[in-house]
Amino acid sequence: MSDTHPATEAPAKTTLDINDILRILPHRFPFLMIDRVIDITRKQRIVAIKNVTINEPFFAGHFPNLPIMPGVLIVEAIAQAGGALLLTEVEDRADKLMVFTGIERARFRRPVVPGDQLRIEVEVKAWRVSAVRMEGKVFVDDKRVAEATVTCQLVDRSRSRPEAVDGEPERE
Repeated sequence: MSDTHPATEAPAKTTLDINDILRILPHRFPFLMIDRVIDITRKQRIVAIKNVTINEPFFAGHFPNLPIMPGVLIVEAIAQAGGALLLTEVEDRADKLMVFTGIERARFRRPVVPGDQLRIEVEVKAWRVSAVRMEGKVFVDDKRVAEATVTCQLVDRSRSRPEAVDGEPERE
């Protein structure tokens, strides 16, 4: 049996640099929330890195003189890491998008500030056809700063507005 990736016919990668990420995800500055992937276990798990700098546009208003990364953007980083994992499994990924359909159990334990490096660990909990439930945990210096369970749906990029989601993965 070959260890080839179905989308590229090249050996499956266990890391991704920024150029790989830009080929996989549609997000761009200022909304790209992962810089590097340091580990992938196909269809199961991904570990990504986000380097947080004072140059992030959101720090101008969140908050002046007390820059804290918005929690919703930390959850977005979880979703983007999960999207990178899932879209590497899709043959026609240029025609597809992963969109949020749910966020559960989001918790923010510590503030994320300029100079922090986020380690985003995402694990697939359920996968049903085009709907996926993933659990994400985010760490800075081995301390958990946030976690959330996200549900995403694979949709055709050609639609101007994705259709309503008619289901989600079964719970374990």
